[in-house]
Parts: sequence; C-alpha cells; structure tokens
Amino acid sequence: MRRAHDLIGLPVLTVDSGKQIGQVKDILIDPEWNIRGIILEAKMWLSSLRYVPWDGVVAAGEDAVTIPNDKVIIEFEHAEECHAFLEGSRAIKGLPVVTIGGDKLGVVEDVYLTQDWGKQIVGYELSEGFISDLKEGRRWLPMPDSATKGEDAIIVPVHCSQEIEELFVSKEE
Repeated sequence: MRRAHDLIGLPVLTVDSGKQIGQVKDILIDPEWNIRGIILEAKMWLSSLRYVPWDGVVAAGEDAVTIPNDKVIIEFEHAEECHAFLEGSRAIKGLPVVTIGGDKLGVVEDVYLTQDWGKQIVGYELSEGFISDLKEGRRWLPMPDSATKGEDAIIVPVHCSQEIEELFVSKEE
C-alpha cells in the first residue's frame, strides 16, 4: 500500500514535452473516499489554484506524477462535496476518528491507497499523539463499509475498534 504523503511534493511532468508544470500540493477526496484529483502548488503568490483530475493522471511513480499534457490542468473551483487531505477548512488530516458508540480511535495522520495508486482509499493511519507514536507506534484502520466525514470528526461503525492494527511509523520520516 502507498500513503498520500508519498504523493504530495512529487513533481508533475507532461509526457508530451517532459516539462515540469508544478508539484503536488494536496489531493482532493470525494465523499465516497476516492481521489478526485491532485492540487498543484500556485505558480505565483495570489494566483488561483489549479488541479488535475485523477482521470487525467497517466501515472504516479516513486519519483514523479505524469500527465499527458498541460491541457488536463483545470483552474480549481471550490468543489463543495470534496475534501482536501492536508489543507483548508475541510481537511481530513488531523480529524479524530470516532465510532458511532462514541469511542475515539485516533487522529488521521495519513490515508492509504493500493500499491498501483488506485483512486480508492483503503485505510487510515491513526495517531494517538507524539508520545504514544514513539512508544507504541501508529495504528492502521482498514476503510470501513461506511465512514462519514463530518465537520469535526470522521464517524465510523462501532466494530472498527476491533479492526485496528498496529503500524509502527518512526517520527524520523
């Protein structure tokens, strides 16, 4: 599996010219927990954000993201139903994951995708805080059948508290 953080910061190159047109700044996630697209960093201060729909991505490798040409880049319009992973008022990173029964499972540190960069999110990396991360490591929660991204938390079914697995991630990354 691959983490969203592995995608952020990669250069975005066009296949037709080999030109770097930017870097991945963030990812857009839709309500069904699929990646809708990648947000590119702004070219200049105060310029509008641009993004590439996920269907416009040729490949996301270890070292770069490739797109066919710069025509797939779209000016970012506020997509009400989408959430950014890292930034903005609707960001997913940092939200607590709470069961319907009221048990807090941790805070979202990352999301996982399939090894081939499929667009479906398959799980969350959860943290219980810096000290807990060092002592016990982070935990991984496979994507539940239903997960609701609310304003202040992600709500998951009660059985998710038994599905959490240990995942050690050193803070040196």
